[in-house]
Amino acid sequence: MEIEDWRDRYLMESKFNVARLVGEERREGNSLASVSRHWQGEKESFCFVSPHDDDVVLGAGLAIQMAVQEKVPVHVLVVTDGSMGYCTLDEKESIASIREQETYNSLVELGVPKENVIFLRFPDCQLGLFVGRRLANDEPSAIEGFTGLQNSFTYFLRQIRPTQVFVPTINDLHPDHKVTNEQLQISLFHSTGDIWPELGPPLDAVPAIHELAIYCDFPEPPTLRIASDETTFEKKLTAIAAFKSQKQIAKLIENVRNAGPQEYVRTINFCFYQPETYHHLFQDSKYPNQIGR
Repeated sequence: MEIEDWRDRYLMESKFNVARLVGEERREGNSLASVSRHWQGEKESFCFVSPHDDDVVLGAGLAIQMAVQEKVPVHVLVVTDGSMGYCTLDEKESIASIREQETYNSLVELGVPKENVIFLRFPDCQLGLFVGRRLANDEPSAIEGFTGLQNSFTYFLRQIRPTQVFVPTINDLHPDHKVTNEQLQISLFHSTGDIWPELGPPLDAVPAIHELAIYCDFPEPPTLRIASDETTFEKKLTAIAAFKSQKQIAKLIENVRNAGPQEYVRTINFCFYQPETYHHLFQDSKYPNQIGR
C-alpha cells in the first residue's frame, strides 16, 4: 500500500522519489540533490564498489539510474574476477571472461559507459589473501609494482576522485563483501593523505560512504530510500538478467521483483576518537570541572 501511495503522489512528475533520514528530520524529493545537505553540483561523482560483478546491480540498480539521470558521473569497480562463479564444468576455465562481458551488458543497460567499468581482477573468494598492500609478483592486480586491496582502492579513488562511494554492507555473510567494505574504508583515508605518492595526488576530502544491502540486513537502519517507476524498475531487472551464466539469477530476479521498485542505502558516519567524549564518565561530582581523582 505504501508503494502504491507513493506512486500516486510522485510519479506524475518524476521517475524517482527519494526519502532521506537525517537525525529526526525526514527529507523527501524527486532527486538526490534535493535531499542532500552537502550536494556539490557539477563536482558530484559516484563510485560503486562491487565485490562481485552483479552485486551493485542487485543493490543499487535504481540508484545508478538515478545518478545517471542527474548527470552524475558513475564509475563501477568490480573487485573480483568471478572465476569461482562457474555453474557448468564447460565454463570453468572461461567464466571470468564471460562474466566480464555480462557485466558490460548489464551496466550499459543502466546507463554506465563501458569505459567507466573497471575490473580489479582479484581472485574470486580469496580477497582475504589481499588485505593491505605488498610488493607484487605477476598478479594481474598489480599497480606501480604493488598489489593488495588498499593499493588498488587508493589508486582508483585518486584517479576517479568521487564525492560519494557505495559498497555492500559489512553485515553481508559473504567474506568477499566484508573484506571489500573494510579495506575500502581504510583506503578512503589513505587516498586523502600523502602516503604512496606514486598512486596519484591525494583527494581534497574523504568521500561520503554508503552501504548497500545485497544479501543481509544492515547493521543499523538505512538512512536513504530510493523508489522508482515501473519502467526504471524493469531496466534494473533486465540488467540483473544479463548475468546469464549465473544459473540462480532467475531466483534473484524473483526476489527483487517481489520486493518492489525501491532500494535502501545506509550512510556511514565516521566518529574519530575524541578523549573529551569520555571525560564526563570519570568526573568527581564534587569537582564537576575536573577529571576525577
